[in-house]
Amino acid sequence: MNTRTTGKTKGARAASSEHAQGTNKAKRASRKAKPRVLVIYKKSAYQLMVRERKNARARALLDRKDRAVERLLASHEDHVSTIQEARELLEKLGVSATFRYRADADTADSFDLIVTLGGDGTLLWASHLVGRQPMLAINTAPRDSVGYFCAGTKDNLEEVIVGALENSLPATELTRVQIAMDGEVVSQRVLNDVLFCHECPAATTRYLIKQGDVEEDHKSSGLWIGPAAGSTAAQRSAGGRVLPKTSTQIQYVVREPYMPNGTRYKLVKGLIEADEQLVLTSKTHGGRLYVDGPHLRRKVALGSEIVVERSPEPLTVLGFHTR
Repeated sequence: MNTRTTGKTKGARAASSEHAQGTNKAKRASRKAKPRVLVIYKKSAYQLMVRERKNARARALLDRKDRAVERLLASHEDHVSTIQEARELLEKLGVSATFRYRADADTADSFDLIVTLGGDGTLLWASHLVGRQPMLAINTAPRDSVGYFCAGTKDNLEEVIVGALENSLPATELTRVQIAMDGEVVSQRVLNDVLFCHECPAATTRYLIKQGDVEEDHKSSGLWIGPAAGSTAAQRSAGGRVLPKTSTQIQYVVREPYMPNGTRYKLVKGLIEADEQLVLTSKTHGGRLYVDGPHLRRKVALGSEIVVERSPEPLTVLGFHTR
């Protein structure tokens, strides 16, 4: 037996085995490096009202080209074409992406990147599923949809999606609000605002409000509470300040306070610092909490205590205000 040849053969086999193992490791690393992407999209108003719910009035208004619905179909077409382009782009990039209609999305825990297709409402909806993963928002119909949180539109779709996948888009960490009622956390992921008010918009909201050592008995139309990210929306419209987007402060603004006979409240507008709480005690039968819009809402009973403070879970948004 030629021991030298046998040794060479064993060495070649070992080298070949090591090469194969290295190749497999590289393949596994390559597969591991690809982010798991969840794409959450909305359905357009046209899709919901006309195609799915067969709303006869909406159809009739469209047929006669009424001004109330003049952008309904065009907005739908913009939205659908952007979703299709996003599908094709992710496929071209070799990214395995899961697409879910927002009402059907119930978890995002197993994904590395969350992309939303819609406007701010879709981003807000999806943000309640998201903990530490970064989010990228695309405004699919910018002529008709608000896109304050959105990094891009159909016009720069490839640029922002590739940037998100390659970690080259700027990332902004945004403070969120935690709200609890009667000792139970309602949400730790409030990005825009919370509205506390009576279930009837025309009725008075009665409550005790306490910040630090100051407590007051209020009658008003309710109050807005939100982090800096939401300070350009309802908070500002109600008379609040626009906060720096990375501020850790939380703002509250009372809506239409009732102050008869020279009454003056101290706690009409204010800022809650990172280590502070705002405490509300409901004196209203039929109170409501609306969290980040109309979809997440809770009944507030007479005597219920609501505690508002900074959330331990900030949200990372990619490409925020890079346009």
